[in-house]
Amino acid sequence: MKLIFVYNAHSGRFNAYLDSLHKILSPTTYSCKLCKLTHGTLRERTLWKDFREKSKFQMEFLHKDEFLEIYSYSESKDLDFPVLIKEENSQFEVLIAKEDFDQFKTEKELIAAINLKTKLL
Repeated sequence: MKLIFVYNAHSGRFNAYLDSLHKILSPTTYSCKLCKLTHGTLRERTLWKDFREKSKFQMEFLHKDEFLEIYSYSESKDLDFPVLIKEENSQFEVLIAKEDFDQFKTEKELIAAINLKTKLL
């Protein structure tokens, strides 16, 4: 089983620079809650990094353009990003949807939700 985290952002160094600038200049309008929760302006948040490194699950982190290019998940065209998807035996299931991400205030809340969802697996 693999957890696929998909950011509501495009890949590439220039896009990363623009995203960081956007987070600084207008944080309330930044469109990727997954990125807000897991990364500060310049680097990954310590609590999130510890969680990720100690997780028993395989994790993959993709930007939305990378995800749409790599995976032919039939409902991918209807997904709102960010999203957390479970992939198992070539089957996909949304574990945390954009609407869920929008409710989280801290990375602790995100981690708790992931722990709860994966405990049910």
